[in-house]
Amino acid sequence: MRHPVTPDGRYFVVRGRLWRMANPQLPAEVRESLVKRLMDARRRLRGNPDETQRQATRAEIDQVKRELGERGPVWWTDGAPDCNRRLAKNTPYAGWYENLPARGDED
Repeated sequence: MRHPVTPDGRYFVVRGRLWRMANPQLPAEVRESLVKRLMDARRRLRGNPDETQRQATRAEIDQVKRELGERGPVWWTDGAPDCNRRLAKNTPYAGWYENLPARGDED
């Protein structure tokens, strides 16, 4: 993977921000189906000037991301807080993030 992943596998980092990973407990066929739906929906957004259709497609994308576990309730059960979309340096992952090798575009 091109972006660093936290040691617990919950997040990947882009430009210093944590983004929640998909639930690793999902069966492969379910995950593949959801990712296909997500990519199809994202393609439908491109070049579609109809705002009503765009809103419906965005809602579909949100739903699929929730089914993947990337949004909504967290998929882990140890009570750890959700740090999704937060700057890594302002989370419990700060020490790990600071010790990563040269991050290039991650700064």
